[in-house]
Amino acid sequence: MAGRSSQERAALTSAKARLDRLDLYPRPVRLRPTVRILSTPWLFRLPWFSRFDGYTMWDLVLLRAPLARASADLVCHELCHVWQMQHKPLAMPLSYLYRGYASNPYELEARRAVEVTAEASPSGSVSGRELA
Repeated sequence: MAGRSSQERAALTSAKARLDRLDLYPRPVRLRPTVRILSTPWLFRLPWFSRFDGYTMWDLVLLRAPLARASADLVCHELCHVWQMQHKPLAMPLSYLYRGYASNPYELEARRAVEVTAEASPSGSVSGRELA
């Protein structure tokens, strides 16, 4: 994870550990070589982005606030989107065009992944069926 701050490495490693308890996709989320977290408050002043606190573009997680103020749940949610795009790089982002945001299955899956991993014991495993 060269090039990342210790805070960025810790946030990604922690979120990955949560997602690794899930079996949503054939392979676990990959942090290498390029998953990054950047704070871009200017982006979230734009009309489209103003409703979000985080936004993911393939392997880039953008946050409204500095990482030190971002919740672990937000990082986990956005890393789940990275994981989704690692397995469905076109279908996932395009789904927002025809499914919208609120009821988008990928959005619902990321929200549920946060809920389930926050409730599960650290050593517990959660199946994808429990997220449905």
